[in-house]
Amino acid sequence: MKKNLLSVIILALLVVNIVLTTIMMVSVISTNGKTGDLVTTIASVMNLELTGPGDSANNVPLSQTATYPLSDRLMIQIRQGVDAEGKTVGHSMVIFYMSLAMDMEHEDYAKLGSAETLAGLEIQIKDAVASVVREYTEQEFNDNFDQVKAEILAAIQDLFQSRFVYRVSISDVIFQ
Repeated sequence: MKKNLLSVIILALLVVNIVLTTIMMVSVISTNGKTGDLVTTIASVMNLELTGPGDSANNVPLSQTATYPLSDRLMIQIRQGVDAEGKTVGHSMVIFYMSLAMDMEHEDYAKLGSAETLAGLEIQIKDAVASVVREYTEQEFNDNFDQVKAEILAAIQDLFQSRFVYRVSISDVIFQ
């Protein structure tokens, strides 16, 4: 009789354990789903903030990308800043290499993306770049380089009234 009573108690505790485990799993699974949704939302918001215009929306493969390098270096007078000693300094900036990445599959590429067309519009492109860069001091330019490139891209896209240019590449910048 004692063995049967002990078996019944063990069986009852086993059933209670299964019921409590089921309740706990249901509550954890629903909470885990909500946490997963929250993490997904946060990750998508961070992804939007970390990428510039056209980077995530235009995942253009390299095989359909055309690159147009601007022909010569670009010298721009930038906004005056204050150096470490508190003196007002004015600088000019020289961009040695700058190029535009264009989507060859975009409908505007055929009429606006040819080398002849871009060469004819190069002065306007440089003016759009200069109008953005002039608003920054040397320190602001260095601290916000990706933001400056995004603003330059937006200015060029506004110039062309099209989004076939999807990336601006800048290298070898010197401040004088």
